[in-house]
Amino acid sequence: MHARVPGWLRAGRTERQVAADIADAILEEGHARVDFTIVGSGPNAASPHHEISDRALQPGDAVVVDIGGTMPSGYCSDCTRTYVIGAPPPEFTAYYRVLQGAQEAACAAVRPGVAAEAVDAAAREPITAAGYGEFFVHRTGHGIGLECHEDPYIVSGNAEPLQPGMAFSIEPGIYPGRSGARIEDIVVCTEQGHERLNHATRELVCVDAR
Repeated sequence: MHARVPGWLRAGRTERQVAADIADAILEEGHARVDFTIVGSGPNAASPHHEISDRALQPGDAVVVDIGGTMPSGYCSDCTRTYVIGAPPPEFTAYYRVLQGAQEAACAAVRPGVAAEAVDAAAREPITAAGYGEFFVHRTGHGIGLECHEDPYIVSGNAEPLQPGMAFSIEPGIYPGRSGARIEDIVVCTEQGHERLNHATRELVCVDAR
C-alpha cells in the first residue's frame, strides 16, 4: 500500500483527498473494510492521532500517513510511513535518522522472554540520547490481531514477557511541533527473535513538490 502513497501526495491536494485515495486502495487490495486513514501534513504531522482535515499539502511539508484495515479473515493491518513534499523542513532529516535507528533498535530487541517494556525502552533510549525524548509522547506499540489495539502493549510498566506468536506494532515517533515523523511496522515474536510483516521502505521518501 505505502508504495502507492507518493503518487497521491502533491502540493495543493488536501489531506482529505489523499485519505480518500488511500481508503479506495485499501479495499482494492483485498481488505474487507477500512479502519482508519491518518494523513497529517505540516504542523498536523506533529499530532500523533491527527484526524484528516481540509488542509492543503504544501512544499516542505512532512506528511505522516498511518493506515489500517480489516482483512476478510478478520485480522487487522496497521502501518505508518512518513513522507516529505519537496525539500525536508529544517532539522527534519537529522531527527528522522534518529527515529530510524530507534525503530530498528526496538525491533532488534524483540525475542521470547523479553519484557514488553524493554522493547519500549529500546526505542526511547536513542531518541532520548539525541535530545528528542520529550517529543516521543506515546507508547512504542500495541498488540494487533482480531482487534487493531489489544495486548500486549509495548509500553513502560508492562513487564509481560513476549511469547512466540505475539503480534504487535513498533511505532516510535518524534514530534517537535512544527512537523513530526513516525515509522510503524507490525512485528511478530518468533522462536528465534522477530519477523516484520511490513516491507515498504523505511527510508525517507521525498515527493516532487510540483
